[in-house]
Amino acid sequence: MKTRKTPTDLELLNYIYNYYYESYAKWDKEESKERQSKIYVPIDCQLIAKHFGIDRDVVFGRLYYHLEKKYGYKQDDGSNVHFFAFKVGNENKCIHFPYLASVLADLRLEHKRFRWTVFLSSMAIILSAISIGITAYKEIAIHQEEVYNAVITDTQCLENSIKN
Repeated sequence: MKTRKTPTDLELLNYIYNYYYESYAKWDKEESKERQSKIYVPIDCQLIAKHFGIDRDVVFGRLYYHLEKKYGYKQDDGSNVHFFAFKVGNENKCIHFPYLASVLADLRLEHKRFRWTVFLSSMAIILSAISIGITAYKEIAIHQEEVYNAVITDTQCLENSIKN
């Protein structure tokens, strides 16, 4: 059985953002609006799933059951702010685009920090290994030099005693 790679939240939201940004941005400029709301952009789960080589229900489930639960919230006045809404007016499967941009910025920042942490940790390990190598080399070289000097001294003593 082949193991399929599931896209991360960052990968999934990055793709949605990049693919649908033009549709979101041109809404103000359109004479005949393609959708009812600017902030809620309908998305095609099949198209997204095809890009990642997974089933569309995986994309829908990730957005609707996981990310909506994680990022959707209720305002003080009792109204809901949906990250991903199943239905907005006459449109199905809509993402709150400005909220998506904010969540994506946070995920990108988190990912960048993670990469820097891994990079710095790797550099620390490399420097430690180099330091250990230099110390070991010095210890071996110094020890060999001491042994060499001892052998030379002993040889000279033997030569002197033979001459006497």
